[in-house]
Amino acid sequence: MKPTICLLLILIPLLQLIIPGSTECSLEATVEKKIKEILNSPEYKPPAVAKKISCTSVTRSGKFASCPNGMSVTGCACGYGCGSWDVQRGTMCHCQCSGMDWTTARCCWVA
Repeated sequence: MKPTICLLLILIPLLQLIIPGSTECSLEATVEKKIKEILNSPEYKPPAVAKKISCTSVTRSGKFASCPNGMSVTGCACGYGCGSWDVQRGTMCHCQCSGMDWTTARCCWVA
């Protein structure tokens, strides 16, 4: 046989592997199948009540800002571009730079 024909006979099966086609075992199909199996299994118990998170921002002048009762600090922001702050007692933001003009506390609670 000529080398060209031999090469062609070798490449044809390889090209079939490269050509995309509809496969039954795609990643999406596998993930969807697993999710359905889990949701239909007797061990799966969906949460009885959907929980909601409620957040608000509290801005005060100076270097302290406190959250209302029942809420916790999730983040702080400080005036004058100050990036040094800490959370005290879980409910209060404290900006550590001197001469702060304002402090904001991001306060959240789960209902």
